[in-house]
Amino acid sequence: MAPASTKTLIIFDCDGVLVDSEPISIQVMVAAMAQGGMVMDEEEVHRRFLGRSLSTVIDAARDEYGLDIDAAFLDALRRSLYARFRAELQPIDGIGTALDGLEAAGIAWCVASSSQVERIKLSLTVTGLIDRFPHIYSASMVSEGKPAPDLFLYAAGQMNVRPEDCIVIEDSPAGVEAAKAAGMTVFAYCGGSHASLPSYRAALASLQPDVTFDAMADLLHLVAKSDDRDGNTA
Repeated sequence: MAPASTKTLIIFDCDGVLVDSEPISIQVMVAAMAQGGMVMDEEEVHRRFLGRSLSTVIDAARDEYGLDIDAAFLDALRRSLYARFRAELQPIDGIGTALDGLEAAGIAWCVASSSQVERIKLSLTVTGLIDRFPHIYSASMVSEGKPAPDLFLYAAGQMNVRPEDCIVIEDSPAGVEAAKAAGMTVFAYCGGSHASLPSYRAALASLQPDVTFDAMADLLHLVAKSDDRDGNTA
């Protein structure tokens, strides 16, 4: 029998949590930015933009480099990224087991990502997860993206769950900040293939997530343990 939990909603980030997309995304962004005159290496792009919306990149291009990223640039970036996704993108190892466990325990879930809905749906489709995520929320649906709490609060509201009854699964500092600002429990997932970049774990640890873990298949067990950490009884 699956362990019980007082938590009733798991809010998953998408990139780096459900799908192992971050290395692909970073490589595509570095190449596109270099063509536009923004020269950054992969580690800097990872540090500055992981978990944030494309509008953040556009703002940085304008404010720091004096570049106006136009629609043609964005279209070319998306075409390149989506082609790589269709050819290479894989689900996070253990995510199917995690979802099976949550379903057996009667715990609902959704996805809330900084990416546009089109990208989220593509990522979930090519990795075979789309049918398991009927509830998809994007930063394009709220005024402020991560690290503001707006997206997670919006997702919880749409799912009719109180913030204190939610656990957010995030891989980025911006996402951890957003979840904490929303008053939600936050688990930092460090099992994606981008997690070995220098300073990554230190940046997450400095934000003091409630749990840090590497194996997605362990999620249900960690959800049950989080009740004890909160002083609740399952």
